[in-house]
Amino acid sequence: MSAILPAFSMFKFHRPMTRLLTFVCIAAPLVASLASLSAQTLKLPVQTHTLTNGLKILVHEDHSIPSAAINIFYRIGSRNERPGTTGISHFFEHMMFNGAKKYGPRQFDVVMEAAGGRNNAFTSYDVTVYQDWFPPSALELIFDLEADRIANLSFDPKMIESERGVVASERRTSVEASNAGLLFEQLWATAFTAHSYQWPVIGWMVDIEGWKMADLKKHFEMGYAPNNAVMVVTGDVEFASILKLARQYIEPIPPHDPPPPVTTAEPEQQGERRVKLNKFAQLPMLMAGFHVPATSHSDYRALEVLRTLLFYGRSSRVYQRLVDKDQLAIEVNGSMELALDPTLFMVSVQPRENIPPEAVEKALYEEIDRLKTEKPDDRELQKSRNALLADFYRELKNIDSKARLIGSYEIFFGDHNLITSAADAISKVTPEDVQRVAVKYFTEKNRTVATLVPELEPEAKQ
Repeated sequence: MSAILPAFSMFKFHRPMTRLLTFVCIAAPLVASLASLSAQTLKLPVQTHTLTNGLKILVHEDHSIPSAAINIFYRIGSRNERPGTTGISHFFEHMMFNGAKKYGPRQFDVVMEAAGGRNNAFTSYDVTVYQDWFPPSALELIFDLEADRIANLSFDPKMIESERGVVASERRTSVEASNAGLLFEQLWATAFTAHSYQWPVIGWMVDIEGWKMADLKKHFEMGYAPNNAVMVVTGDVEFASILKLARQYIEPIPPHDPPPPVTTAEPEQQGERRVKLNKFAQLPMLMAGFHVPATSHSDYRALEVLRTLLFYGRSSRVYQRLVDKDQLAIEVNGSMELALDPTLFMVSVQPRENIPPEAVEKALYEEIDRLKTEKPDDRELQKSRNALLADFYRELKNIDSKARLIGSYEIFFGDHNLITSAADAISKVTPEDVQRVAVKYFTEKNRTVATLVPELEPEAKQ
């Protein structure tokens, strides 16, 4: 991930985890190879079963190495919160490691690591995901650990207050002490006026400090029940063994009423919105968000190609214009996270010293508008598609990323089987598709702009 975006990734990790995006120039032999691959039918066999309590299990056997991974996707994130309980999903990301009936405080990590395993977790606007990586010999232990914290999570008041302090400290560090984190937070709070994407995944500090025991228990009951989850298992495992252990350890856990449907739709934005953040900083910072559809929308692939063409790597249009040619910026980034509801296509730019944000904005919009009037040529479009295809096939190289990919497609695209046609969908994006989504979504009235205006340190003010 670009260094300009360290504090406001959609994902909030239980432990530090680096998500690397490698910007590549696709050489001619690899271009031909990817084009050939995308024309083939991708095979990723996944066996499925739904327990009587509603837990859906997806198993991909891969016996190439003696290792396995489990990702449990709970369909609950900050979009399922309300004013007064913001950040509570992220809080449970922490609490799920802090003790249950059989395995007490901190024992989840200790026991798993003693068996050769490790784990992590992340929270987003839409989901909370728990990840385990382990040798196949520890498979039954992993099921026992997961079942214990799903069925019997501890709500010890002392542990709750301790973890509340940890989360509050995390907010101070990753948001309040971070110029990028604060600017990102203000942009989303301005871009969304109705939908729950308006508040941050980590929550507002006043809410973090104010959650009640009743809030915590209600949120856990509706969010972390088996019928609100998808379990993905990949690696050196047998489907029959997974079902046997799931029936033994998970199926006895009763279902609960899931979170109420999120029915509030963000009204169409009718004019540009702006927010300014005055804060001590060495340099100004610029962010812009454009409303775009949910991941499951048919325009998603064209928007992916647009993002790659404009922002992916040093050969991208915006990097070439703002960083290399005009030397207005140190860094640029464009991103679009997976989302269940209409979300934002994010652009962030770090201007150079003595360069006003207005000059950066002008050049940025000129490059976006150029795409509206000049379709990308075949070579440029193929380069962008190949970059996406290269990233996609890298995700299929190991059991960890395959587990995450299978679960993400099941949740955000609505069907894990769509993985097999993803490369073909990317390859079919045309110049006209890219131009159409540029015209449709990248308009002045559809954007929100956040600008960081540097101030002197308080003691240096006159």
